Amino acid sequence: MRVMAQMGMVMNLDKCIGCHTCSVTCKQAWTNRAGTEYVWFNNVETRPGQGYPRRYEDQEQWKGGWEVNKRGRLRLKTGGRLKRLLSIFASPVQPELKDYYEPWTYDYKTLVEAPLGDDFPVARPKSLITGEDTQVTWSANWDDNLGGASEMGHLDPIVEKIRKESEDKIKFELEQTFMFYLPRICEHCLNPSCMASCPSGAIYKREEDGIVLVDQDRCRGWRQCITGCPYKKIYFNHKSGKAEKCTFCYPRIEVGIPTVCAETCVGRLRYLGLFLYDADAVTAAASVPDEKDLYEAQMDLLLDPEDPAVIAAAREQGIPEDWLDAARRSPVYALAKKYRVALPLHPEYRTMPMVWYVPPLSPIVDLLSKQGHDAEDQGVLFGAIEALRIPAEYLAELFTAGDTDVIDGVLRKLAAMRAYMRGINLGRDPDESIPESVGMTPESMYEMYRLMAIAKYDERYVIPKAHVEDAHELEEIGCSLDYEDGPGMYDSGPFGEASGRPVPVAVENFHALKQRQTSDEPAGDEELRGRVNLLNWDGNGSPPGLFPTKREEPTS
Repeated sequence: MRVMAQMGMVMNLDKCIGCHTCSVTCKQAWTNRAGTEYVWFNNVETRPGQGYPRRYEDQEQWKGGWEVNKRGRLRLKTGGRLKRLLSIFASPVQPELKDYYEPWTYDYKTLVEAPLGDDFPVARPKSLITGEDTQVTWSANWDDNLGGASEMGHLDPIVEKIRKESEDKIKFELEQTFMFYLPRICEHCLNPSCMASCPSGAIYKREEDGIVLVDQDRCRGWRQCITGCPYKKIYFNHKSGKAEKCTFCYPRIEVGIPTVCAETCVGRLRYLGLFLYDADAVTAAASVPDEKDLYEAQMDLLLDPEDPAVIAAAREQGIPEDWLDAARRSPVYALAKKYRVALPLHPEYRTMPMVWYVPPLSPIVDLLSKQGHDAEDQGVLFGAIEALRIPAEYLAELFTAGDTDVIDGVLRKLAAMRAYMRGINLGRDPDESIPESVGMTPESMYEMYRLMAIAKYDERYVIPKAHVEDAHELEEIGCSLDYEDGPGMYDSGPFGEASGRPVPVAVENFHALKQRQTSDEPAGDEELRGRVNLLNWDGNGSPPGLFPTKREEPTS
């Protein structure tokens, strides 16, 4: 048994309100430079929907992840080395720009400088790739809040699969449809297919915490990693010619601070913590023949941090005591393994993903309330699960490779927790039969409730700090400011860098922002005269042009 540590994340989908705050803060922190305009390390998808990039879950088309060959061994779905070598210069199974979207800006300069006339000027969309006029036809959140679901919902790969089995399972009439939000980041898998696909060996999994990164110096831009990743969470920077992906905010993690997406999450739905797993057993677990057994195989990989044998083996592997303590207090281990309410996303890809999800129960509660029922009564809630508005088959295709029994068990635990705690909050004697009906004790159910409902900051984020003595072993990727055409490489204009010209930076210049925030002088750019952009104004004094020039009155 080779014990290794892995940072993981759990997201409680019942709490996600689809505000996209996580996406915006992640983009501002990590992808605000040239060539990454279309890149979303974190994005929030509305389900049902096609996802981002479009239909990324259709592995019959994209060939992402792993499969088991006739000899029972794992191999990449894209084929063996020879087949991948032949497609190294032109991959036929890679999403195109239209599957993401062509990044654009608007011709603001024309809008503000147009001469007086009878027609109102228009800021045309301009491609940030070509600089030419373009039409906006797709984006990262095009399916937001079921946008166009009545016409486009059938394009969701999971809906398509379920409808093949039963035409009546999913309909898109207003009174019958369902919706929930699915935030996504890189899964930082135990068995990453992106790493196995890279011809340059640029993608690596950090030994100390399992975070998967791209070595920017070694990356040669072959883009085989994009093909190999079934979640399509690796992106190509068309300016630097390098692959980029979610870094799990490793500079923050190393000093014990949560990821940006977790820190800024409005719904407090993200949990961060440590798993201990048996590295020697990963290949065998990912190779089980039946896809429905992959969830249990992944569960078996996760080691009990309270087990004396595991502790002894971890110490032999050099895992520090404070990391072992963090593993014992880990909220992600508790939700995934102890209470078994968090599930991996698409385990059938055989990558052993380390971002987990608590499936949503709220839509059923909302529906019961609207129908006049006591939505959190045990009998009503348990009975309604069998006729769940979100088909259990849909959730099963997302989280359990189609095994609806696991989904049913998780939803019953969540329903039992609501019913049990409702009775306590109303001053009734605890009904111990409720937790017993789902295989839990009253104590463990209360602990699960506390973690999922009222956990404080230090309970949701249990992040052991990197050790100073190991600092020389910590590998790093380059800072975004080091890249050519990155922030600081353009002059700052009054309307931002992308005002009507094809400069591929849609955010304000780093150095200009720093200058505005630290300068004691008011913004005095002559270009601002008569048309001050309040977004660029530092609030210090009144720059020239903020107010119209006073005209002298003519003398009689």
